[in-house]
Parts: sequence; C-alpha cells; structure tokens
Amino acid sequence: MPDSGGGLRRRLSCLGVVTLVLATLAGGIVWLFRDELFYPFGDVRACQGSDVQLPGVIGAGGATIPADASDIHYFTRNGSAEVSFLSGQIPNYLHRAGLVPDGMPLFDEKYGSAYGLGHDETELPDGLCGSPLRGPAWSYQSTGDTGPRLSVLVERSPISGDSFRTPARAVVSFDIQ
Repeated sequence: MPDSGGGLRRRLSCLGVVTLVLATLAGGIVWLFRDELFYPFGDVRACQGSDVQLPGVIGAGGATIPADASDIHYFTRNGSAEVSFLSGQIPNYLHRAGLVPDGMPLFDEKYGSAYGLGHDETELPDGLCGSPLRGPAWSYQSTGDTGPRLSVLVERSPISGDSFRTPARAVVSFDIQ
C-alpha cells in the first residue's frame, strides 16, 4: 500500500515553492514599475490630481527653470501649472523670464512686492506637493498683456532683506501653452 501522507506533503511543499516564486516575481514587477504605479503619468515630479504631464525640461514664461533646480514638483489643472523647485540661480531665471530687467534691483517694488508670508510661516498652493515655501517671500508677476501669465514666489533671506535664501525655493505659476 502506497504512503498517501508523503505524496500530500510533497504536493504541499511544491505548492509552497511555486507560491514563493510567483510572489517574488510579482514583487519584482511592482518594484520595477513603482513610479508608474504610484505617481501620475509615472513622473515622480507630478503631484496627485495633475491632469497634464509637463515635459522633462519645464519652461515657464519663455524661460526654462534653472539647470541646477532640484526637489522639483508640479501640479497641473485646467490649463495652468504650478511648479516648485530649489535653485541657487533664481536671479538669472527672473531676468531670463523677463520679470526683472537686467541690471535692475531684484527687490524693486516696480517689479515685485513682499508676499504676506512671515518669517516662520510655510505655504504651498493647493494641490502642489513637496517641501513648502518658507517666509519671508517676494512675489513677481508678469506685466505684459501679450505674453503668457507668469507668477513667481521666491523665498527671501530671513537675515538680509535684499537677497534670496541659498538655495531658494520658488513656486512658479503659469498657463500651459
């Protein structure tokens, strides 16, 4: 008479091995595609709820965000975008975007104004994810009627009123073309 207990144990151990192999394969596939599974459009920069994917090099107001930009996040909704990033090249970006003419002071009230954010306050626009903008801040708005709408909030130095933090976080709002 054959031993039916040994056959059952063999089948159970084979089933256990097959289950382990399948679970490992499934875990590996999820790990490989984790960005595509957990972020809109598979873009780690995109915040939940975004309805349009931005290109790899983000341009706003006719100028690309600085090359040294890091901690980049964006939120898109109804034809507009908000992009948050850290950079040490904010003055250059403001000049390239046409918000402050070359050679003019960055904190001239003709081109911008203090933004209502105190020293220890933080803020991010609704929907935008990532690190918040810290106060104090300065606001720049495009003034041309013909160009695209562009708004930039930048962290100012809490020590010196006429410089930016290093690096400074900027939040750029613009219409998507």
